[in-house]
Amino acid sequence: MAYSPTSTSIFSRFARSPVIPTTATIPWAPLAGRLLLATIFILSGLTKFTDWNATAAYMSAHGLRLIPILLPLAAIVEVAGGLAILLGFRSRIAALVLFLYLIPATLVFHNFWGETGAEYVNQMQHFLKNLAIMGGLAIIFGLGPGFPSVDDSATCCTDRR
Repeated sequence: MAYSPTSTSIFSRFARSPVIPTTATIPWAPLAGRLLLATIFILSGLTKFTDWNATAAYMSAHGLRLIPILLPLAAIVEVAGGLAILLGFRSRIAALVLFLYLIPATLVFHNFWGETGAEYVNQMQHFLKNLAIMGGLAIIFGLGPGFPSVDDSATCCTDRR
């Protein structure tokens, strides 16, 4: 479809709009963003539970100790944090916890500066992916979960100053 001034596509409605689109004009965007962001945490946490021994071996190969404590903690943080982000329940706290959790996880498991060749590129991509995820978490921490969410419905009848 070619662009025309009378076109009603989403792109054309907002491409030349003097106002930046917000959740008032795109109400499903926060939910879609939370769904996409939460998916990696929920699936990663569930994988830790279902493939416990392989995950423990992976952590051990990266020099981590205290695996009997760190592995269940990581799995619980990922699943609980992912569900909280998805549902928008205490999402700012969940986003902060996941953000802080990703700092050591990224530095330990994706230290591309210690690799060469294809593994350098692979780990750098994972490192940058985690930075992008941290950016999404920072947005949720700063702006809240948006609509629809448990947090939003809990404040629907109160003053939002």
